[in-house]
Amino acid sequence: MTSILHARTAALRFAILGAIACLIGWRVDPREFFLSYLFAFLVWLGIALGSAAWLMIHHLTGGTWGYPARRFFEAAVSTLPTLAALFLPILFGFSLIYPWTNPHLVSANELLRHKQPYLNGSACIVRAIVLFAIWITGARLLRKWSADQDATRSVEPTKKLRSLSGPGLVIYPVTVTFACVDWVMSMETDWYSTVFPMLVCVGQMLSALAFIILFLGWQARRSELAQILNAEGFHHLGNLLLTFTMLWAYLAYCQLIVIWSGDLPHEIGWYLHRIAGAWRWIAVGLLGFHFLAPFCFLLFRPIKSNPQFLVAIAAIIFLAHIVELWWMLAPSIYQNGFHVSWIVLKSLEAKPLLPLNDPRFAVAVPP
Repeated sequence: MTSILHARTAALRFAILGAIACLIGWRVDPREFFLSYLFAFLVWLGIALGSAAWLMIHHLTGGTWGYPARRFFEAAVSTLPTLAALFLPILFGFSLIYPWTNPHLVSANELLRHKQPYLNGSACIVRAIVLFAIWITGARLLRKWSADQDATRSVEPTKKLRSLSGPGLVIYPVTVTFACVDWVMSMETDWYSTVFPMLVCVGQMLSALAFIILFLGWQARRSELAQILNAEGFHHLGNLLLTFTMLWAYLAYCQLIVIWSGDLPHEIGWYLHRIAGAWRWIAVGLLGFHFLAPFCFLLFRPIKSNPQFLVAIAAIIFLAHIVELWWMLAPSIYQNGFHVSWIVLKSLEAKPLLPLNDPRFAVAVPP
């Protein structure tokens, strides 16, 4: 726990420096500040929501991979109330990053006028309130019933967690779809894609898993996690990382091939913005570091079973995902070239890292 306290202190210092940098950025260039703020917000929101999805999958399946990671996933979802508060500044930047807030653009564009009943400030705020209410309620129940499970040998908390997780895994992509349309896709005047929300969901889960693997590699040998997190445990996590790396690549390719083959101006423009100028090299880098390199390395069992190697691959995937998110957002505003957090640790010290009294946990403990 000492290392977690030190990390939390360091994170708090970075938070203070980040707040000062935000104030300076807001004063110097408000538009770039709000874009950067939205980008950072979506990075950490994706980790929180992706962690919630992994928690629900674990509660449904009871896989051995989930027991050492559960506390870290719960710590990540505990940031959702804070993220809801951090969403508020974005409301003040709507007029700088979303074209549907500009009356002159709306009056000159028939498509934007057609979208006005849905894409308007009041409706977006109401939807944001509903989305965060759903996410925070689900996260609170996941953490509450997990704490109840630690405190009692009754199977009731386990049953409640399973009952919530099934519908929750349906609600998760539905709510993320609304968030994607409002906060990301609407930055382009006339672009849409039915694959994009699922691509975002998979990206969130992939980045959350990679992020948690970094924490597991950090804590595996210096905490009680050493009791259950061995080479086989890292191998299971590596298999999941490989699976979602391939799923991300499959969805990204599906979206690209459908839009590119259709060659419709209102669809292809999104990609044209992202291969213009230096952006094309970002796209090539994403192909190499978000898919090809991790895919090739994760095919080998010795690499997945080695904590140092797996942590290195997870770090590459996590950083590539951050670049991908910037590549998704920034070209909507900066189309001619590449224009170039500290919340997760808080709840880790509140409970032991190993979950208690899960009736399936004994099966997960190696002899």
